[in-house]
Amino acid sequence: MAGNTWTAPVAPGPLDANVRVPGSKSITNRAYVLAALSAQPTLVRAPLDSRDARLMLGALSALGGSWEQAGENVLVRPLVPEGTEPTSVALGNAGTVARFTPALAGLGSRPVTFDGDEAIRRRPIAPLLNALRDLGADIEDEGRGAPPFTVRGHGGIDGGKVDLDSSASSQFLSALLLAGPSFSSGVTVRLIGDAPPSEPHIAMTLDLLRRFGAAPERAGTEFHVPPAQLACPDYTVEPDLSTAAPFVVAAAAAGGTVRIDGWPERTTQPGDWLRSLLVELGQRVSLDAGGLTVTGAGTISGTRLDLHEVGELTPVIAALLCFADGPSVISGVAHLRGHETDRLAALATELSGLGAQVRETGDGLAITPAPLHGGVFHTYDDHRLVMAGAVLGLRVPGVEVENPATVGKTFPGFVDAWQSMLG
Repeated sequence: MAGNTWTAPVAPGPLDANVRVPGSKSITNRAYVLAALSAQPTLVRAPLDSRDARLMLGALSALGGSWEQAGENVLVRPLVPEGTEPTSVALGNAGTVARFTPALAGLGSRPVTFDGDEAIRRRPIAPLLNALRDLGADIEDEGRGAPPFTVRGHGGIDGGKVDLDSSASSQFLSALLLAGPSFSSGVTVRLIGDAPPSEPHIAMTLDLLRRFGAAPERAGTEFHVPPAQLACPDYTVEPDLSTAAPFVVAAAAAGGTVRIDGWPERTTQPGDWLRSLLVELGQRVSLDAGGLTVTGAGTISGTRLDLHEVGELTPVIAALLCFADGPSVISGVAHLRGHETDRLAALATELSGLGAQVRETGDGLAITPAPLHGGVFHTYDDHRLVMAGAVLGLRVPGVEVENPATVGKTFPGFVDAWQSMLG
């Protein structure tokens, strides 16, 4: 690593590696929120330790919760929202923190200001703030519909029925459902507008609510969570299958075999879709009690993919498809323009900058493989773009991945794990 770039290593030959990835960010932060809303402490086993997860724990502490490290586990104690003095929550660039914690601030009796990195101020949140107001929260944002904003707690939120446009992010819906058991009347959410992206993340939220003792119900586009006393004394986080994506596709890009230890046989994580994708791209995939095994087939098939439900995999998949035997089209991911950065613009710019022919479409990317060359791969403070640059480097000498520390958002040990995979 030199300066502020990392020279992504070229695979020395076919891979033969076992990889263990950290806990799921999406599950970890949902579990932390539900643990804080529970009636008794929760031991969260094997959680992700990353910037986003630490920001969530910091937010819960600011809101009246507490936690302590217990080896590789974290003991989370219930929120005790006491006092009336102002406080603040640091969001960093963590979408789950920005979206899941404002409702919790409404349960206390103090003004709580939410702000973070410049990038989080550009990420959409207005539909969620408006829905929380409709449910009884007192929120001041000076019309921005984005951080910074202040939630003025009045000792609880009434809840009830609300219409929500969650088309920009399924996290808006998850935020209301996770907090719903603590609202006086629970919550009933009717979705309006286009369908939310990432249906698996909605299923994940409903699954965790049930694990913590809530009784969520769904009827099409309407969701209901009644008031409940939550409890789950012991909860184990699955490995993060989206963070596993660059390792999973490495076998297809470089050849050989990569095994992902602990891949769950049944899961709500959207990253599990990688198994069927790699088969579609012509690779060999098997899953057993020990984990997932992927063996490269030597070629990668060009294809058309609708990634609406698994948009977070787009950067790594787009990088892989630059090595395909023909053109590919990724669709259904217009919402990625509102993620950590405008991921579609960033991918089109950076992949084309290294020689591929990649252009934005209305809701995705059109990718025509062409000879690639080295150069700086800018990452725009986006952890998934660091992972995409690593995939390119497997076959392209001289890929200089900018600001690799950005990957600490979800996997602080990524660079070391990647180099270990290559032996």
